[in-house]
Amino acid sequence: MQLFTYPVEGYLPLQDPPTADLIKAHRLLGYMKTVLSTCIDTQEEKLTEKDIGCWQLKGEPTVLVTLAHIFNYFAPLMCKVYLVEDVLMSFLLGILEGGGSVDEHPLIQQLLDLFWLLMEDFEVNECLKQLMMSLLRAYRFSPIIPDLGFQIHYLRLTTAILRHEKSRKYLLNNVLYPFHSSASDIHITFDVLRSVVFFYIKTPLRVKEAGLEELIPTTWWPTRFDKEGKDEKDLRHETADERMRRRAYERGCQRLKKRIEVVEELQVQILRLMLNNKDKGTGEASRYIFLNKFRKFLQENASNRGNPTVLCPPEYMVCFMHRLITAVRSYWDEGKRKSTGAISSEEAYVPPQLFYNGKVDYFDLQRLGGLLSHLKKTLKDDLATKANIIIDPAEIQATSMDDLDEDEESGAAQRPSGAAAMGGALARPSWLSSPTLGRANRFLSTAAVSLMTPRRPLAPPEKVKVRSLPVEQRTEEDIEGSHGNDGLLLGRPLEEPDQPITEKSLLEILDGIVMMYNLSVHQQLGKMVVVSDDVHEYAVALKDTEEKIARCPGRRPDILEELQKSQKVFAEKLNHLSRRLAWINATIYSKEKMLDVYWLLRVCIRTIEHADNTGSLFAFTPEFYLNVAMNSYSALKNYFSPSNSMDELPGYEDTLTQLAAILAKHFADPRIVGTDIKDSLMQALASYVCYPQSLRAVERIPEEQRVAMMRNLLAPYEQRPWAQTNWILVRLWRGCGFGYRYTRLPHLLKTKPEDANLPSLQKPCPSILLQRHMAELLSQDKDMAASFLNSVLNQLNWAFSEFIGMIQEIQQAAERPERNFVDTRQLKVCATCFDLSVSLLRVLEMTVTLVPEIFLDWNRPSAELLLRRLAQLLNQVLNRVTAERNLFDRVVNLRLPGLESVDHYPILVAVTGILVRILVDSERQGIARAASVLLSDPCFQLHSIQHLLGETEASTAGADHKHFSLHAYTDYISTEEEQKVEQMLAFLTEESKQAAATTAPTSEDDLCPICYAHSISAIFKPCSHKSCKACINQHLMNNKDCFFCKATITGVEDYSKPAGS
Repeated sequence: MQLFTYPVEGYLPLQDPPTADLIKAHRLLGYMKTVLSTCIDTQEEKLTEKDIGCWQLKGEPTVLVTLAHIFNYFAPLMCKVYLVEDVLMSFLLGILEGGGSVDEHPLIQQLLDLFWLLMEDFEVNECLKQLMMSLLRAYRFSPIIPDLGFQIHYLRLTTAILRHEKSRKYLLNNVLYPFHSSASDIHITFDVLRSVVFFYIKTPLRVKEAGLEELIPTTWWPTRFDKEGKDEKDLRHETADERMRRRAYERGCQRLKKRIEVVEELQVQILRLMLNNKDKGTGEASRYIFLNKFRKFLQENASNRGNPTVLCPPEYMVCFMHRLITAVRSYWDEGKRKSTGAISSEEAYVPPQLFYNGKVDYFDLQRLGGLLSHLKKTLKDDLATKANIIIDPAEIQATSMDDLDEDEESGAAQRPSGAAAMGGALARPSWLSSPTLGRANRFLSTAAVSLMTPRRPLAPPEKVKVRSLPVEQRTEEDIEGSHGNDGLLLGRPLEEPDQPITEKSLLEILDGIVMMYNLSVHQQLGKMVVVSDDVHEYAVALKDTEEKIARCPGRRPDILEELQKSQKVFAEKLNHLSRRLAWINATIYSKEKMLDVYWLLRVCIRTIEHADNTGSLFAFTPEFYLNVAMNSYSALKNYFSPSNSMDELPGYEDTLTQLAAILAKHFADPRIVGTDIKDSLMQALASYVCYPQSLRAVERIPEEQRVAMMRNLLAPYEQRPWAQTNWILVRLWRGCGFGYRYTRLPHLLKTKPEDANLPSLQKPCPSILLQRHMAELLSQDKDMAASFLNSVLNQLNWAFSEFIGMIQEIQQAAERPERNFVDTRQLKVCATCFDLSVSLLRVLEMTVTLVPEIFLDWNRPSAELLLRRLAQLLNQVLNRVTAERNLFDRVVNLRLPGLESVDHYPILVAVTGILVRILVDSERQGIARAASVLLSDPCFQLHSIQHLLGETEASTAGADHKHFSLHAYTDYISTEEEQKVEQMLAFLTEESKQAAATTAPTSEDDLCPICYAHSISAIFKPCSHKSCKACINQHLMNNKDCFFCKATITGVEDYSKPAGS
């Protein structure tokens, strides 16, 4: 590669300079400069010199005739890229070298007028193309210096050229725009894809090259960490030296930020020129040319997500998005000042009619309600009644048949690209696909959309034919509308306010900005956090090394030397990374960039709220709006902190509440059909209830919405992804359960107390308010309570059985004499089943604590059955986990990586919480019923309860084997909780003795013929067969036929054996 880097001593460039042409071009340019600086004094009849910067293209025909002769030779040379870059670009840059604003150098505008006047069209076109491509290359590959002088220089010239209206429109509206990526499209001019380069500020990989050592001479990094290894935010404990270093570093960061802001301001100026919609004197305004190119740019990036070679790099997309937001907001607010009825950019949103009127092309991006063609057919009546849009049924049918015919030939090839363009989501499984996925939007280009006139409801509606044109064929009228034509806002629903928002073209650009964030900006924001993480890791390593140096004994100079070498390496790396982090914080994570992302979050929230108000038409909303709402909040919370605090954002509390309402309402919204977006909503809600601030936001939403959310969470677990909703319920309970207040798994802290890399849990923040809603729902709706709890018990049975099966396989693999490696995926599934079992037990603990009557009030139809099922499962779990030297013990003692969470504490404490609630904290009758059911279960073993307090250790365990005991976890279990367990154990011991003394031997004939565990206690009608109540109640949940004769059971009555038999 060294051979291709020029200049290199001893090597020549790949292309020899065209010496003759260069001499000719420089000489002709010299003639031109002389003529431009010459003035004819008609009174004195002599030539005089004047400032070349004051030359004007008017008057003095002699000068123009002379220039025309020069251009006769100069114009052909300007079609050659080498000459344009070496001669013309250098000359134009020289004009701007004097400093000042671009407006102070009108000569460039005059020269461009001269080019268009004296050169042939093909010559000026080629010259401008080569000039702009040279500027792009120069900007992209120029080195980073402390004052960013090169970048500023090239951006100033770009701005000056784009100020020339005719040149700007040619560069924007180039016919060679690459509609298809192929070798013939290499010669691309100033399309939006290439112009994105101008909005990028590249991050220096080498600090020395960028001069950051001079700009930020003092470096700083965190030196204080809390118990969990996170940066200590309290600055009161820092020393005077640390404070001085931190402040010097912050001043250096501010200097860097100010220099970068100069570049950003120039980039915004370029975008404002592109978004000019007043330059209609020479044809279509620049904004509408830009808008069509921009939409094509988005389409290419959305449809080629699997082909990175044709995509805009994410780091470019981030910078482009921020500059575009600034430019759009400035135009938006300018329009607000001129139109008093319009809304400000602070209240910006995208109206819902853009999603269904066909004016804006969303390519094959997924809608919330599924495919667009399907929605148009199923919701055509709603479109007519709510949005005054009528679709011709014949054309729908024609489109559908055409889709089916074409699908025989090309559908299979188009589906993958459509699935890959779903805005960051995974490809949809084949059973969710449709034959028309690749052409879902083509329907809009053929279907006739008509506007009803509500003034004459009895007469046939007057139809105004509106067709969605290909992006590149749209005009200003198609976008902004005209008399009687709403343009992009055709089909306003009744729920949408009839007021101007802003210029309609800005709405489409805003829609595109949201799409950009979804395509790659969010991923890039997450990627760049790595530098901050690296600083933290090296800072921790450096502090650890310094502590080891302080403890190193004097008799070991060899160890001290190695530690000092490590200290030097870590310090050098931190010096480099802290300066690089300053650059990244200024260009990507600054306060201004955070406000941009926050603004985008609020735009998405308002857009979703307006779309939601349209009822069934909400299904037309593209999925990426919900994705961006969730992801932008995640970015603000996880990527921009701690350098910028979310609490300082304007209206932050209200925004949190609005987003909470969206998540609470739509995670179970039947209008949303996509499995990926539903999973994302569920995960976002689960994350939301983990943190105190966002949980309080959920509690602030209207009570009706809170109750509806809890009702959806309590729906039966069958036929839906239940694990996520179960986690949500668990997080609402954490902090209230028995021994359930830890932030680190207690058993891990006992074995590895100094390991800072142990998994950390969020601090408990239970919601008493939402728990109360849950209690009210389960208490009032008996059928829902029974179906919910039966489904939880079913899933617990499944999860724990799967876990036991998994650890049997793991134990067998570990006992084989040959060296075996357990599959990491199998370990992960095993740990997941264990975690699911614990979380399901916690939900049962939550339920039995909040609504104990569900199990203990036997006037409720399902209470006894639920209590028996609960007792059966609790006994099974206890027996499996507490048996002496059992399978569970052996696998836990293997300490396999991936099974860190599997231990006695999490599962036994969850079981204990349930037992304590029903056997200690209930009223007397309930305790008696619970004890009776528990003791009558054939699986009940008293020593399993004794095991909780380690009371079997002295009798059966060897000296090398330590029992689990709640007494060993006094940091996590309160004294009151311990006393309750002891009380429960004493009560069960006494009850089991009494039960053993009073129980008479039971004849086999009197046992239930199904389970052989309980006595016969129920008789079926009409067939008079018998079983125990537990078996028949469980059977009737799924089947109404008799076990024995298959007759339909019409009733079940209590049965007791006659006294004399």
